This record gives sequence, C-alpha cells and structure tokens, in this order.
Amino acid sequence: MSTTPPEHDVPAPHLEQTEQSAPPQAALPQPAPPPARPNIHVSALIVWLTIFPLVAIVGMLSEPFTRGWHPVLRAFVLTLIVVPIAAYWVMPMMFKGYAALERRRAARHAAKRVP
Repeated sequence: MSTTPPEHDVPAPHLEQTEQSAPPQAALPQPAPPPARPNIHVSALIVWLTIFPLVAIVGMLSEPFTRGWHPVLRAFVLTLIVVPIAAYWVMPMMFKGYAALERRRAARHAAKRVP
C-alpha cells in the first residue's frame, strides 16, 4: 500500500523537450564550488574557541547574581544563556571566517601553481 498510483506520478518530460528548452552549458557561468567542510578537528577547535570565552565571560558577569546558587542550577542558567548565543550568532561567524581564510589560502595556493 505504500506505492503511489500511476495517475498521481509526476509525468516525466520527453527527452526532446528538455534538450530544446535547456540553454547551452557554455553560455552559463559556473558558480564557485562551496568551500569544503572543515575536518572534525578544526570544527572542534572552532567550537571550543567559541564556547570557552563565552562561558568565561558570562560566568564572570553572572557570578554576583548566582553566588549562592547550587552549582547545577548555576550551570543550567549559564548554558541557557551561552548555547543560543554561540549556536545562532558566534559560531556561524566563526565558520564564515574560517571559510574566508580557506578561500584566501586556496587562492594563494592556486596563484603559486600557475606560472
């Protein structure tokens, strides 16, 4: 019962129609390939470089307010503040910065190879 009835299938375009309607490939500019994802070690370093300063700063700033709290409650509030800041704001900037560095390094490397 998991198959789709033939009357609900999307009709396949005819080969002649797709060849006639497709523009020539040489006329279209090729977009630059997306940068490769950093390996697991670089990703871990970027995450650590994001999380450690945020935990240190927010921990110091919140210390006067959370001085008498249980350590687990203090850690909960700290992570409640730090994780969204890191995930939605700082880490995307860090990964964009890393990608820019990699693009610059790749361009420099390519310039050295071309005589």
